[in-house]
Amino acid sequence: MNDQLPIISPHAVPPELFTDAAEAVTRLEQLYRQATDFLLEKFGETLTAMRPIARFRAFYPEVRITSPSHAKADSRLAWGYVSQPGTYAATITRPDLFRNYLTQQLALIMRNHGVAVQVGLSDTPMPVHFALTALPTISVPQEGVLDFSLRDVFDVPALASMDDDIVNGTAAPNPDGSGHLAPFTAQRVDYSLARLSHYTATAPEHFQNFVLFTNYQFYVDEFEGLARRALADPAAGYTAFVAPGNAEITGPDQPLQSPAKLPQMPSYHLKRADGNGITLVNIGVGPSNAKTATDHIAVLRPHAWLMVGHCAGLRNSQSLGDFVLAHAYLREDHVLDDDLPVWVPIPALAEIQIALQEAVAEVTKLEGFELKRIMRTGTVATIDNRNWELRDQSGPVQRLSQSRAIALDMESATIAANGFRFRVPYGTLLCVSDKPLHGELKLPGMATDFYKTQVANHLQIGVRAMEKLREMPLERIHSRKLRSFEETAFL
Repeated sequence: MNDQLPIISPHAVPPELFTDAAEAVTRLEQLYRQATDFLLEKFGETLTAMRPIARFRAFYPEVRITSPSHAKADSRLAWGYVSQPGTYAATITRPDLFRNYLTQQLALIMRNHGVAVQVGLSDTPMPVHFALTALPTISVPQEGVLDFSLRDVFDVPALASMDDDIVNGTAAPNPDGSGHLAPFTAQRVDYSLARLSHYTATAPEHFQNFVLFTNYQFYVDEFEGLARRALADPAAGYTAFVAPGNAEITGPDQPLQSPAKLPQMPSYHLKRADGNGITLVNIGVGPSNAKTATDHIAVLRPHAWLMVGHCAGLRNSQSLGDFVLAHAYLREDHVLDDDLPVWVPIPALAEIQIALQEAVAEVTKLEGFELKRIMRTGTVATIDNRNWELRDQSGPVQRLSQSRAIALDMESATIAANGFRFRVPYGTLLCVSDKPLHGELKLPGMATDFYKTQVANHLQIGVRAMEKLREMPLERIHSRKLRSFEETAFL
């Protein structure tokens, strides 16, 4: 930092109390816009002058509440209240993007505690990189390009302000002694919003509240076809389909321009006006990709995410194309061991399980005992070695047998564990694509007609399950099984 430069900030707006959640969010938007406009203006002036004349600093807005009483809030909900009397605060970014979410969360807190919400400026500086994220035509030069250090003039992202300590349950109180009101800080949210645009090639605004993850390109092709059929049916309630590059269509016959080069995790969005549509993310193969995708999508606070991908069947009674509904997970992926110890159980969520099973029955036209012909429920093991079958079989096979696992993949337990960690309802429905323990390896030409039919049905089942979840009240989907003793009031 250059201590010789004076620090210039926007005009400080005094904090104000609000008893109306929508008005509070409007003030958050005003404060956020003031900060970003200021940084944009000063950034342009600095680049034009090619020399710093001052240090420019703007601050994130924040919301703050004080609960004076131990009175018990509505315990039927898993969120919307604080567990102890005291003051709680959260820095806020992109209130325009999160308007509906913030309005809902603040209204619940006001109702449950009978308190006003204070909106003002925090003491957390806003990095210039994040202020300019929503402006794709402007890029921040890398260090060394300019004749001066950018960090001497503007604040830059700070790792200390965007960790996962809050959601991991390891965070200390805020420096002023207040507790945490939200699961993520503003800088942590901004970081993920920027990463989402990079990895998926679609803007965060397009992501919907129900997210499907897959590890197979075929599902993307099926999803586009399904989306076009949905857009042709006004009663379905879908308004648009968005592909990487933010290419968007609103009618079933419109051409869709695909980018010349797909991103690492291409995402596709079947949108509804209320945001309760369906997003499909092709995360590719591996637990690292699964963690990366869910780390960043979690800040959008989706209502549910499901894995619909391929797996190895571990039982001789299974056939290629059979479905596996995960009731438990064996975590041998290791990517979350430092954030969520392996001794933490990842429970099955009844609402998700029922929605998936009912969707399978609807699409396959099988019910009751007949459904067992094509679907098994049990433990899914997730491993971090794609070629595990080339190693000595005594160790892995013995552990798989002891765990009672019926399927093996490289993503599902990671996605479920991160759902548990981030309080996002999760589930898994896989399709058996090979049986390595029984001589049916994933090789060309081995797919049967039954398998091909089931793969085509699989994506449809995932979408139908999401539609069933969408019809449920939020308090049923967001289970209290995902909440610990002392939780943030925000969902």
